[in-house]
Amino acid sequence: MAILVTGGAGYIGSHTVLHLLDKGEDVVVLDNLSKGHRDALQGAVLYEGDLLDGDFLDKLFTEQNIDSVIHFAADSLVGESVKEPLKYYHNNVIGTHSLLTKMVEHNVLNIVFSSTAATYGEPEQVPIVESLPTAPTNPYGETKLAIEKMLKWSDQAYGLKSVCLRYFNAAGADPKGRIGEDHDPESHLIPIVLQTALGQRDQVQVFGDDYQTEDGSCIRDYVHVMDLADAHFLAVQKLKQDGISNIYNLGIGQGFSVKQVIDVCREVTGHDIPAVIAPRRAGDPAVLIASPEKAKSDLTWEPQFTQLKDIVTHAWSWHSAHPSGYKK
Repeated sequence: MAILVTGGAGYIGSHTVLHLLDKGEDVVVLDNLSKGHRDALQGAVLYEGDLLDGDFLDKLFTEQNIDSVIHFAADSLVGESVKEPLKYYHNNVIGTHSLLTKMVEHNVLNIVFSSTAATYGEPEQVPIVESLPTAPTNPYGETKLAIEKMLKWSDQAYGLKSVCLRYFNAAGADPKGRIGEDHDPESHLIPIVLQTALGQRDQVQVFGDDYQTEDGSCIRDYVHVMDLADAHFLAVQKLKQDGISNIYNLGIGQGFSVKQVIDVCREVTGHDIPAVIAPRRAGDPAVLIASPEKAKSDLTWEPQFTQLKDIVTHAWSWHSAHPSGYKK
């Protein structure tokens, strides 16, 4: 039996595929390669195609003996979602509807869904627990929440069991240097800072230094991508064991400010990284920190890389060795 990973050639998807292969799992990847990278796949079977193509999904589920799905495939840029909400509803919500329809038809009834802390919007308290109200402040978060609700009703109607993983700021790279992070455009803070260290950017912008935090810049919970990958593996195992749908936050439960991240990047790289203060971005909460206790308890998940310096070191190893990412 194999695990299907949609969006498996993307950043978190490819690290999860690598982790699954390291665990001895049979893995099939579905990706249209619009954002993912063929070179990020380390031996998994690749089906290149689109979630919205029902005939393509029928072929995949008929040819491969799939018993579980890990679903990453989605558009995920907050700013773009505000400018193009219909694109996000089409690709994320309708794409997932297409996938779930075929899963039910082919009697594949376990799915781990890549959700997001953006479902909470402006949180009422920190650290954030799963029972807090969900009130997304952008279409990206809204589409992820819509999918979570689709999964809840699909469980009731069809017995389709799901684990939704709401993760915070994914960061880092495979510690062995096999794969890493390569987005175009890049929107994540750590690779942007490291690109500046490499001379690919003139400076880093700090969006606001007047927040109610110790140094005035936003605080975020950075979770290593391989720890995220392990949580997906554990979630699949739990679904197979008890068949109970659930929702979990994934973070380390500790926050670091933008300025702290830049300082650690300077330390790791040995480069003077220019940074300038820019206006706040609309909708940026001051502090987002997860409470990971439920995932630790239920999934027996224990993050291995909780030091920001380790996360940055792994990312720097990848970026310095692959300054152009996966491009030859």
